Amino acid sequence: MAKKTKKQPGGTPATVALTSAGVEYRVHAYDHDPSHPSYGEEAAEAMGVSPERVFKTLIADVDGRLTVAVVPVAGSLDLKALAAAVGGKRAAMADPALAERTTGYVRGGISPLGQRRKLPTVLDASAMDHATICVSAGRRGLEVELSPKDLAALTDATLAPIGRP
Repeated sequence: MAKKTKKQPGGTPATVALTSAGVEYRVHAYDHDPSHPSYGEEAAEAMGVSPERVFKTLIADVDGRLTVAVVPVAGSLDLKALAAAVGGKRAAMADPALAERTTGYVRGGISPLGQRRKLPTVLDASAMDHATICVSAGRRGLEVELSPKDLAALTDATLAPIGRP
């Protein structure tokens, strides 16, 4: 993987954060089809990457506090497991408009990196089964591939089994 060493014009807050941190990553761009039923599955198909290695970023409300959940696109989020991972009792998906305002990204392009406001983050433990994973780079049709260890470190993520197949 090529190491990006300087900020690229037109970068997203996610790629700027990665560049600033000095971690290795690779950007994957593809033509987003607005009619595709799943942003994550579309990304996996377009990049030719296993859906187990492509992770979606979801924003949930855990006991009144917004929380980021990063899970494989091949499955779904276990809300009870997410709440338990952050010491909460109850979790529900956040209002999409609130998620967009809080993160600074649009739905389908929410990245766990470079968000407007730092939120507690939980990364599904299955990410560590892979040398690299892909997450949104902050725009529909743009993904970043990086080490799950780097993602966890940059987001101060808790690792927990929060995904369901």
